[in-house]
Amino acid sequence: MSIAPGPARPGAELNAEGQDLSRLSRRLDDWLDVSALPLWWSLGADHQRGGYHDCLSLTGRPVVGPRRARVQMRQVYVYAAAGASGWEGPWLQAMEHGLAFFEGRFRRSDGLFRSSVSDHGAPIDDGAMLYDQAFALLGWATGARVTLRPDFEAKATELLEVIRAERGCPAGGFFESGERTNQSNPHMHMLEAALAWMEAGGGPAWEAFAREIVELALSRFVDAERGYVREFFDPQWRPAPGDIGRLVEPGHQFEWAWLLGRWSKLVGDPTALETAIALFQNGVSGVDPRRGVAVDALNDDLQVRSSQARLWPQTERLKAALLLAELDPGRGQIYEAHAIAAGRSLLLYLGAPVPGVWRDKLFADGSWKEEPAPASSLYHIACAVWELRRTQTATVSARSFRSWGAESIEARPERPTERERPVLDDSLGDAGWA
Repeated sequence: MSIAPGPARPGAELNAEGQDLSRLSRRLDDWLDVSALPLWWSLGADHQRGGYHDCLSLTGRPVVGPRRARVQMRQVYVYAAAGASGWEGPWLQAMEHGLAFFEGRFRRSDGLFRSSVSDHGAPIDDGAMLYDQAFALLGWATGARVTLRPDFEAKATELLEVIRAERGCPAGGFFESGERTNQSNPHMHMLEAALAWMEAGGGPAWEAFAREIVELALSRFVDAERGYVREFFDPQWRPAPGDIGRLVEPGHQFEWAWLLGRWSKLVGDPTALETAIALFQNGVSGVDPRRGVAVDALNDDLQVRSSQARLWPQTERLKAALLLAELDPGRGQIYEAHAIAAGRSLLLYLGAPVPGVWRDKLFADGSWKEEPAPASSLYHIACAVWELRRTQTATVSARSFRSWGAESIEARPERPTERERPVLDDSLGDAGWA
């Protein structure tokens, strides 16, 4: 199922390519709206104790166990965004169900949110991960967009103030909890939340917050020579010493590319767009041509570190390819080919015994890990489905998110300062993009 994008193809083939995307969009729309969203509300939600289960079995049954903070607010995001997308199911009830459990069971006395609780809501891991706080901000932003409730922004602003006071890093950005305190990944989700607040009509502080993270990403997280984003750093935001500092995740190259592309579209930042293109190119280096999937991890020489391929990187490849096809139209055919390949690979994971659940880990030999479907993946899948829907819809409903279909807002007069830009491969169709 792998695709090796090459030179431009005749118009007839491009038309067939577009039809493939259209068919893929309809198929994924049906899977999400008819199977996944109803299933994760009816059985994925705990209607007795509150909140959402962390997993469903491959036969669609709840797996009783600890509840992670990120899962609760990811499900809040999913159902709020489903309402914005026009889903006619009980999205508001599902959103409020997750919010009540999260705000009632996860909040610590200092205003941050703990990592996990039991199925009865008792604290298990009282640590507060920056990563989890980001999803609180995202869930509230999405809820605010669709319900217009002003208290959501008040809650988000209060949490951000606590994060700045408790986790601010002198060299910029924020510390994560645990031993590896300087990580790019939680900042990526902080940027996602900040963009969501910009699109929800939040105050100017959210654009300033997004700009702060973008500047840190372009100056520290992204390698200036190779154009990929690293995962772990020292307290001065230099690559962490040892093997851990060499880690490059293809899925995060795609995810950062999508977020920087959205930022560029919103404010007119050409450097962010160029960086997004380079990130996508490096992410493609992690696509296994035999299985047609993005693997979990590379080293900083872009050689495979882990050949396992989880579900979520496939969704990020799809999202990034679709957005960059719009923002970098000169290479649009290549991005569209990658979108088709990513969408087809995603369908492999969705081929579980019960529609609406999925397999998560594909091994190098083509076999699957037999395990329940993690609820945390619904956020990735749904967002990719909606991004594909956006590209296949000529007229987007006024209820849809601006970044998912409307025109970019006018670029601000102040522009980012010039930064060192990664060297791009202008061909984008060579073997490195296979």
